[in-house]
Amino acid sequence: MTDRAIVDERRQLINLAYRLLGSLAEAEDAVQETYARWYAMSREQQEAVEAPGAWLTTVASRICLNVLGSARARRERYVGEWLPEPLPDRTEWGATADPADRVTLDESVNMAFLVMLESMTPAERVAFILHDVFRYPFAEIAGIVGRTPAACRQLASSARRRIRAARASATPAARQATVVRAFKAAWEAKDVDALIGLLDPDATAVADGGGLAVTFPHPISGAARIARTWVEIAHLATAGTTFLERTVNGRPGLVAEQDGRIVTVFAFAVDGGRITRIWAVRNPEKLRPWTTD
Repeated sequence: MTDRAIVDERRQLINLAYRLLGSLAEAEDAVQETYARWYAMSREQQEAVEAPGAWLTTVASRICLNVLGSARARRERYVGEWLPEPLPDRTEWGATADPADRVTLDESVNMAFLVMLESMTPAERVAFILHDVFRYPFAEIAGIVGRTPAACRQLASSARRRIRAARASATPAARQATVVRAFKAAWEAKDVDALIGLLDPDATAVADGGGLAVTFPHPISGAARIARTWVEIAHLATAGTTFLERTVNGRPGLVAEQDGRIVTVFAFAVDGGRITRIWAVRNPEKLRPWTTD
């Protein structure tokens, strides 16, 4: 495989690492470490690798597995709730973004899916993503996670059962966009009753500020409480703040733009015509892909 072909594997590795880690920054670090290990080998060692693409995938997956193992401890120290890093539509990436660093958006990166992945063990997550999303055989996955192929099959099966809840809603994107648009209109009108009507009675809202941005520290449950909180947010918004419809992780969402800069990204789960989950990301370190300057 030529050096150009090796570099061309980067997009695939970024796609894999983001799904495994839920963080573009951590995914970029994992892929950089993967390439560092490749280029640390001599030319003879590189030429001895029969399938360099598979080698890169294996190394990246093992690095991600190690990161996942330590991430739980780090996230226990995280200020407030931890949410996956939201991604814009590919046409909205910052002007300086390398196309090879952009993640291909599909159902395996919607926010509900990524949040559900956080409930899995590292081995479950790696086995499931490699097999169900990237179609790797269990024989190859076994060598990555250090389990037998049969054990990897069980890990993926367990993960699959967990993920069904995130995939339960088959609300078409167009229908979800209609609901999110109505939510935006009711929010801007500060209409509590309209907001309650658009929210599932048992809806939950979670915000991630990471200690770097002001937000509500704990999840909010119940349509009425969420509606009152969102009206309060509207009242507190500065004159330079606007709310805009945007694609978030491949699904209809909203962003808050303050003086031309995106300061909050909102992702939604919609089921039966009502919003069941709202995820609000305000941590500025997780909004880098949304920056256009």
